[in-house]
Amino acid sequence: MARGKDLVIVESPAKAKTIEKYLGGQYKVKASMGHLRDLPKSKLGVDIDNGFEPEYIPVKEKKDLIAELKKDAKSASTVYLATDPDREGEAISWHLKELLELSDKKAQRVTFNEITKKVVTDSIQHPRAIDSDLVDAQQARRILDRIVGYQISPLLWKKVKAGLSAGRVQSVATRMVVDREEEIKGFQSEEYWLLDALLSCGEENAQFTARFFGRGEKKTELKSEEEVKAVIAATQDEPFVVQSVKRGEKQKSPAPPFITSTLQQEASRRLAMTPRRTMSIAQQLYEGVEISGQGTIGLITYMRTDSLRLSEEALASAREYIVGRYGEKYYPGSPRRFKTKAGAQDAHEAIRPTSIALSPELVRKDLTQEQYRLYRLIWGRFTASQMSNAVYDNIAVVVDSAGYSFHANYSELKFPGYTAVYEEARDEEQGELDSPLPSLSEGERVYLEKMTPQQQFTQPPARYTEATLIRAMEEKGIGRPSTYAPTITAITSRDYVIKEGKYLRPTPLGEVVTELMKEHFGDIVDVKFTNQMESELDEIESGKAEWREVLDKFYRGFEKEMSAAEKAMDGVRIKVPDVLSDEYCDVCGRQMVVKKGRFGPFLACPGFPECTFTKPIVTEMPGKCPKCGGKILKRTSKKGYVFYACEHGTECGFITWDVPTKDVCPSCGKTMFKRSGRGPLKSFCINEDCPNFVPEEKRSYKKKAPAKKSGAGTAKKTAAKKSPAQKTAEKTPAAKKTKKTKE
Repeated sequence: MARGKDLVIVESPAKAKTIEKYLGGQYKVKASMGHLRDLPKSKLGVDIDNGFEPEYIPVKEKKDLIAELKKDAKSASTVYLATDPDREGEAISWHLKELLELSDKKAQRVTFNEITKKVVTDSIQHPRAIDSDLVDAQQARRILDRIVGYQISPLLWKKVKAGLSAGRVQSVATRMVVDREEEIKGFQSEEYWLLDALLSCGEENAQFTARFFGRGEKKTELKSEEEVKAVIAATQDEPFVVQSVKRGEKQKSPAPPFITSTLQQEASRRLAMTPRRTMSIAQQLYEGVEISGQGTIGLITYMRTDSLRLSEEALASAREYIVGRYGEKYYPGSPRRFKTKAGAQDAHEAIRPTSIALSPELVRKDLTQEQYRLYRLIWGRFTASQMSNAVYDNIAVVVDSAGYSFHANYSELKFPGYTAVYEEARDEEQGELDSPLPSLSEGERVYLEKMTPQQQFTQPPARYTEATLIRAMEEKGIGRPSTYAPTITAITSRDYVIKEGKYLRPTPLGEVVTELMKEHFGDIVDVKFTNQMESELDEIESGKAEWREVLDKFYRGFEKEMSAAEKAMDGVRIKVPDVLSDEYCDVCGRQMVVKKGRFGPFLACPGFPECTFTKPIVTEMPGKCPKCGGKILKRTSKKGYVFYACEHGTECGFITWDVPTKDVCPSCGKTMFKRSGRGPLKSFCINEDCPNFVPEEKRSYKKKAPAKKSGAGTAKKTAAKKSPAQKTAEKTPAAKKTKKTKE
């Protein structure tokens, strides 16, 4: 690179490619691929006795990249450190500055809240120095987590099970799931009754239903069948009279635009996306997507934020778009501004489209299915947040009989307002009566057709879903936007929590570890204490606290807990109860238990070593077999390779490496598939009789490098060589049968 050319360092190659297009030939844009320097994995790496001095070392696997960046930085006149606009991004920029040995003058910090040409070119003209307070806050978090993880985890290995880990945030999240399970187990259900009166009125004998409310204006719960019978008996021969009819308008305001936590919650509810997947797809939309006729464009603003702030430019463009597309009545007259909650960092805007004019339908053909669905969610939520209220005609009727009152309500949409674009999903369905009502007037007599009593029992609180756990973590101040998804991934991947359907349930291992942590490390798993630590990290960021003092205050208490725990648990070994399955051993009849092996969980006989019988755990996938319509099952070969096969096995013969999806082909109606792996993967049809059929060679698989020209013998050898996956496929009964049939 010629001397004088500027170097821009970002985190990801996708972002580097987009930004280099915007900046032109004067700049060279390179990706750091995340952290290039970190604490060592083999030891604590923090000198506690010397002011918590961290020992940072270059990441071994990135040795070549570091050398390349050093060479580029040396010949550059200015190095723009353009890592992500958050604490961690600031810390990565600082590490780059130290690692590349850049002077304060040469190292310039720039941030992009959105990857658009205007923002990128404007930002590069207004660089700043690295924010040392942000770096200190991130260092303090990293060192806190390192101390907790590296000092408690070895204790768990010795006392519970090898390979376990503890974490400052993950241990609290696990405790929340465990506490909810204990609450459910200890819940005492109470009986109550609903009583609905089917009433008729008018010459046409129009009917409607009113629900028992209470005595007069006082709400009363019916606790037993005897109480229900008493109400029925009292009203059986008494007239039912309309006591009041109240009509009015009810307005509903739109939800604010997304922040990280609400995006993850809504994507979980609506799209069944895990928080980790949501953030992965959002990252792709932020970094840039190739749009036909427009080049690469970042479609959304930065997705790790807890601020509801919106720029004046975004508000103005929203007004112009809404008035132009929907009309003046769909715009509330002035921009909606939402108040960010106390304690939020407010470093960025809320998550929104970079251009509201790029509607989801305009860019649909350029996006994968997942990208489109998530972008539509973000675009719709932002657009709706700037639209008029939805207006409902509301009618509330009170009917009286023998001193008891029965209520009926009905709401009908009068003006859609923001609901023309977006409506927020709900975690649970509401059970209120909301059916159309006939024309009624006060004093009018109505007639009882029948009474319908319904016995009910109070229900325990629902288990957390990923969405509701994130909401609870946010409400309690546990973690920050960048930590929600990794925390849930950590507690599920380490078998502290498992997912049953959409709900999270603690495993026996999670319960045992949580009980140990509560007994010996009460502060670490205490919600209020963890919340206070987050507040102190925020104070470091704002320059109100010194990071070493915060760590010292924490460690004084932690060291005492650690010492006391080691003494109390001397000679103790805790056994984790086995997880019982619903299946029984084919050999000896014992109830089988779930074990985890090298290639994932499997079922084993608890009579080991006398009985060694095992069997795989079969997972049902979405969609149906394209050959016979049966269920598609996820299976694992003896060598650990995952493949997908029809439930009918050799009778059907269907087997594939491609992953079944929820989507169906618009032409033939059969299940669509996608290739396995990470990244933006488009689904395709594998039905050979369908006009949309995609042959195997066109399914976006990575092409193998051409064989080296070293003689015909080598070429033949290369051609004959098969991947482990191909070998496994040929060994399966279904594959053998298919092969024989073709011959």
